[in-house]
Amino acid sequence: MKRVVVTGIGAITPIGNTVSEYLAGLQNGTSGANLITLFDASLFKTKFACEVKGFNPEAHLDRREARRMDRFTQFAMVAAAESIQNSGLDLDAINKHRVGVIWASGIGGLATLEKEIEEHVLGNGIPKHNPFLIPKMISDIAAGQISMQYGFMGVNYCTVSACASSSHAIMNAFDYIRLGKADIIVTGGSEATITKTAVGGFNSMKALSERNEGFETASRPFDLDRDGFVLGEGAGSLILEEYEHAKKRGAHIFAEVMGTGATADAYHITAPHPEGLGVTNVMRFALEEAGMTPEDIDYVNVHGTSTPLGDVAELKAIKTVFGDHASKLNISSTKSMTGHLLGAAGAIEAIASILAMQHEFVPPTINHFTDDPEIDPTLNLTFNKAQSRKLRAVISNTFGFGGHNASVILRQV
Repeated sequence: MKRVVVTGIGAITPIGNTVSEYLAGLQNGTSGANLITLFDASLFKTKFACEVKGFNPEAHLDRREARRMDRFTQFAMVAAAESIQNSGLDLDAINKHRVGVIWASGIGGLATLEKEIEEHVLGNGIPKHNPFLIPKMISDIAAGQISMQYGFMGVNYCTVSACASSSHAIMNAFDYIRLGKADIIVTGGSEATITKTAVGGFNSMKALSERNEGFETASRPFDLDRDGFVLGEGAGSLILEEYEHAKKRGAHIFAEVMGTGATADAYHITAPHPEGLGVTNVMRFALEEAGMTPEDIDYVNVHGTSTPLGDVAELKAIKTVFGDHASKLNISSTKSMTGHLLGAAGAIEAIASILAMQHEFVPPTINHFTDDPEIDPTLNLTFNKAQSRKLRAVISNTFGFGGHNASVILRQV
């Protein structure tokens, strides 16, 4: 099998619209939560979210093209451009038939669909829809747009597995390259679902925090008083490249992808398995594929959404997999800062893990106030402030509605 490395990263998040801004947000423990501005949320149970701030698509994209894209695709294009730029790729020198795009979105162009329904179904009823409705809405369009922008003619598709979507995209890209089917793949994910439909739908499931009076601290993974996740939006992009190909062109290597795992809980449409069985297995499979032991891992970037059941189940699985070494790990949930980016979560959290290794720190789990007696106090959950630590290898976990579990292991090179 060929080795696979990360040679470029790009991010647009609720705590920073570039990789350097995102890094600063992670180091400073910044909360991305604020009152919703993308629509009037005054009648909703949840009136806040983690929006991307100050985003102007026309500062990055041709105005005409930007109008033909949903916000989730605009995010994808901006993050992908940053990752390609800092990868140092010479687009005229590479074989574009061996460069692909595997991109994820759990929901796709929900805002576009919602707008069209409001205007032409619930409005005057006249069926005069935008001819770009379907191309703007479908989840795979971001992958297609990236490939068309740069002429990448290799593998091209979208992974959809709810909140595990972009981890599965990274996993698929890893497999294509190590099997020799591609030299380079642009991978990651984007999401833009801070809409009436999404907020209303998640509210009806009792999935979102309703802490409207203290929204800055509403995302509080592992805290006794956690009451649901905070919706986020944005994108993360990674350039995965075959190691010898990267070495030959003198690329800067951010990290190496060592192993991945994928399992199902086969238990419930939204709730995790109470004993974390699927999560236990997904981390074990990733370690096995990487040829690593639990003791090789220094940090776990957990799914950690700030839900009563999910947070406890994941920590049970970590205890099972890592045994005595669990107390030597740093564990944190960066969703406490960014909110939950759904299908893009795995991508921005993999990038957070890479930045943590590069800059020798562990991002914090902010907004911790009260210990939960169900959580083992010997676990280092990196509460409230970043911690300095040299990290050899990290594991990033993401789990999705439907029982989809994914783990990605990255290490320093």
